[in-house]
Order: sequence, then C-alpha cells, then structure tokens
Amino acid sequence: MRLTFNNRIALVTGAGRGIGKAIAMSLAAEGVYVICVSRSESSCGSVAQAIIEAGGNAESLAVDVSKSAEVEKAAATLLEKHGTIDILVNNAGITRDGLMLRMKNEDWDAVLQTNLNSVFYWCKALAHPMARKRWGRIINISSVTGLMGNAGQVNYAASKAGVIGVTKTLARELSARKITVNAIAPGFIETDMTSESAMSEKAREALMEKIPLKRLGQPEDIANMCTYISSEESGYITGQVFTVDGGMVM
Repeated sequence: MRLTFNNRIALVTGAGRGIGKAIAMSLAAEGVYVICVSRSESSCGSVAQAIIEAGGNAESLAVDVSKSAEVEKAAATLLEKHGTIDILVNNAGITRDGLMLRMKNEDWDAVLQTNLNSVFYWCKALAHPMARKRWGRIINISSVTGLMGNAGQVNYAASKAGVIGVTKTLARELSARKITVNAIAPGFIETDMTSESAMSEKAREALMEKIPLKRLGQPEDIANMCTYISSEESGYITGQVFTVDGGMVM
C-alpha cells in the first residue's frame, strides 16, 4: 500500500539522532517537508542537510524543548513562515536514571520537563492552526517503560506514562476538529543508549531475555509506524498506544 501525504509539513523533536532522525528521514522520503528540531543546531542541521541531499525538503531549528518560552517563540516563527504544521511528532527525551531513594530532585525535574512538559508545550502551540484547517496528526513517543515501569527509572517511567495520558485526553478533545492523536511505545531500540559502549554484554543479554523476538529493534521500526499514523490512510485511528517492542508487552 502506498501511503498518501498531500503536501504536508511535519515537525519532529529530538530529530538529531536515533529514533527522531529515522522518523524525520522516513517522513521526508514520503514527500513531507520536515522541520528537524533538537537542542543542538549541529545535530538537527546535519539531519536536515541529509534529507535535502537525498532529494527531500527540510529545515532545522535548535530549541530547548524543556523551556516553554523557547517552544512558544519557535512555534510562532514557524507558523508565521508556514501557516500551519500538519504533523507533530513529540520525540525529544532524556534519561537521568537512579533509584528513587537516591534520585536528586533536579534529575526528576529535568526528565519531566523534557519528556512530558515539552509535549504539552508543542501541542498547545500547534493545535490551533490544525483545528482551523480541520486536519492534523499528533504522534507522541512514549515507551514500554511507561506501561510496565522499570527499576531505576521512576522519573522516566512517570514521564512516559504521562505522555500516554496526554495522548488519550487530547485525542478526545481534538477529534471534532479531525485531528488524530496517537502514541508509540518503543521497546528496546538500537540507539546510543543501548549501544555496546553504553551497556555491558551481560546487560544486553539480560535485555534479550525480556524480548520474545530476541533482538533489539531498529529506529526504522518506530519510524515505519510513525509514518503510517501520520498518513491520510490512518484517519480513523486515534487515542491509541502502539507498542513496537518485539513482543515485550502483550
């Protein structure tokens, strides 16, 4: 099945690497104009340049998504330029792991601000033009950790569970304006955080035991799902959480 995109404009946060980069590249390959957002201009800029070199259309913008003022300013600039953003992918996320009894308050705050607050900031800033146009796609990247919990990640689990709550609520609030809102909950994906340099072989083997398919996912596995629920063909799907995790959550 060939997916349909009618001259859409997408904004992807955390687009400088990993899952966000794969999503940006996948949407661009379908003819979507992609705005690549990350905290680092060099990282999101390099992804936008790669899209352009591959024949697509993109631009980049450095934004600290944990700060409401920066998001509001960026959104106003982009809406003045483009009129509307049709597809919003809230992917930006960080970890500050540690057991709850030892966790610093600032580590709790940083993860909630980046992973959860940013979703609220971007949705609030960009939903109005979608509503006026009576078309929109919002995809929020959660995690299986938000469904299952994970020792040592109370802040991350809380933020990702919160993303699911935001998703389901906005799906109800925005449905009358033909805006769909869905979440993707990735399992363990091959990224910088799960690389051999970041994890011991023993830790990676322990991960595999939790995954029925016995392998880590690829960023493209998440990008493929995101691209589908961004398309015209997904118009009757909203308020859902799609686990892409090799069978961890059944």
